[in-house]
Amino acid sequence: MILLNFSHPLTGEQIQEIEAMISQPITEVRQLPAQFDPQPSFVPQVEALAEACRLTSEEWQTQPILVNPPSLNWIAVVLLAELHGRMGYFPPVVRLRPVEGALPPRYEVAEVINLQQVRDQARTRRSG
Repeated sequence: MILLNFSHPLTGEQIQEIEAMISQPITEVRQLPAQFDPQPSFVPQVEALAEACRLTSEEWQTQPILVNPPSLNWIAVVLLAELHGRMGYFPPVVRLRPVEGALPPRYEVAEVINLQQVRDQARTRRSG
């Protein structure tokens, strides 16, 4: 599994937590910082961020990919739309949460969310 990390670097412990949740090894972590200029449109900046992943069209469609999305919600939603277009489905995403009472602050893996499954289940609730 290739992990595209658009957020803070992940620790070895966090990677192990993710592997346990997905029942397969993370073979590669690509660190892709999502620092955007807030003035121009985010769309071309997201396109450039996706290009920085250095995946071919075939790899986008055939390789197992997991995403740790950027923290800024506007970047994350535009990025998910871009990735869906390249992959043909919504990728699974990692959700981190703060460890309660930890000093200094640290984060643990809360869950891996299968966005495609969420989307598919939501389709069953469409009326008409």
